[in-house]
Amino acid sequence: MTTEPDVQGIPLVELAQTYGTPMYLYDGDALEGRMRELREAFDPRLEIFFSLKANPNIAICALLHAHGARAEVSSLTELLTARRAGVAPEDILFLGPGKSREELAACLDEDVAAVVCESFQELASIDELARERGRRARVVLRVNPAFSVKGSGLTMGGKPRQFGIDEAQLLADTRLAQRFPHVRLIGVQVYMGTRILSERSVVDNSARIFELAERLSTALGFELELVDIGGGLGVAYFDGERDLDLSLLASGLNPVVAGFADRHPHTRLVMELGRYLTAEAGTYVVRVRYVKTSLGERFAVTDGGTHHHMAAVGIGSFVKRNFPMRLLSGSAEATGTEHWNVTGPLCTPNDTLAKKAELPPVRPGDLLGVDRSGAYGPTASPVHFLSHGYPAEVLVVDGRAHLIRERDRPDDLLSKQRLPEAVLTARATASN
Repeated sequence: MTTEPDVQGIPLVELAQTYGTPMYLYDGDALEGRMRELREAFDPRLEIFFSLKANPNIAICALLHAHGARAEVSSLTELLTARRAGVAPEDILFLGPGKSREELAACLDEDVAAVVCESFQELASIDELARERGRRARVVLRVNPAFSVKGSGLTMGGKPRQFGIDEAQLLADTRLAQRFPHVRLIGVQVYMGTRILSERSVVDNSARIFELAERLSTALGFELELVDIGGGLGVAYFDGERDLDLSLLASGLNPVVAGFADRHPHTRLVMELGRYLTAEAGTYVVRVRYVKTSLGERFAVTDGGTHHHMAAVGIGSFVKRNFPMRLLSGSAEATGTEHWNVTGPLCTPNDTLAKKAELPPVRPGDLLGVDRSGAYGPTASPVHFLSHGYPAEVLVVDGRAHLIRERDRPDDLLSKQRLPEAVLTARATASN
């Protein structure tokens, strides 16, 4: 007998009937549980900052914050989201390589913990804006280190990058603090990579970042009030990958954190996490519209696709690899599996959620779920392709489902478009 899939006791079939498909569904217990696991595993002096870029929904941010997460933001809207979610300014870091003056000004006016600065020109802009406000701005230097890391899905250091300032450039500029009198350098941030699935790599990265922070603070003559060791903790999506062993990671990382914290008892220690906090809590739920065969292969055409879940395309992979997928209804009770290509409604062959996925027999009307989809979903996807718009987003908390984003309707998408009078005139002229 097969148990009907549910979230906190609510059948997924019922949620799909209530909120429609396609839909992103988040389990609040999973979000809370991940934060609890981290708090219990890591040295309490290491603060967890939620990277909103992974999932900028205000309800997700508010729930994680309620369980201890601070916020790392990279746009004005993300800053406003964090504030409206209840995150205090002193618990917000703002980073990104191309901040606008409006964003920098908002950081100063909101009095966030620090701006993470990524270039000398940006430092000059911060200095100017702070001078206009008659204050000194707290700045953390993002460093592009001379060393790189193995075991990362995307390496962010040790190569020419738009991110951060080269380690060598900073060490050579010993009068940096004096050149910008309205800036107060307070720390160092290094982000080595993303989707790291090696515990040893995380530990080694952190140790080297702490050592680099100490060297830079000594060379440039500023106190270390904050050190951000990045994050990049990965989750396993594909065959052959394994999730991080949190207890093993903690056994290596905690002594490194403790050693630095003991030497610098007044320094805030930060780890940024996005994917690791939210990915496993999310499921992308789609409904099968049609099934067909083509040259011997089975296709299930669904109402959702890569315009909502661009990560499923497998960008950066030589061979497409499937996110974990399961049948949520209908034939879910059938025995045996078949190979299915699961596609969406877009007019492109790239609109493939899964290629030759092993699933029970699939029929029109069945629900499919793409698991581990709580990070880099719709906001990291071309949701307006073919003018489909955003899907609904639903969060289940304490056994109750809540709509946390309404799906886009045609009127929503058309409301911001304008038809100029000149075009109307030209149309009228052409018709005469």
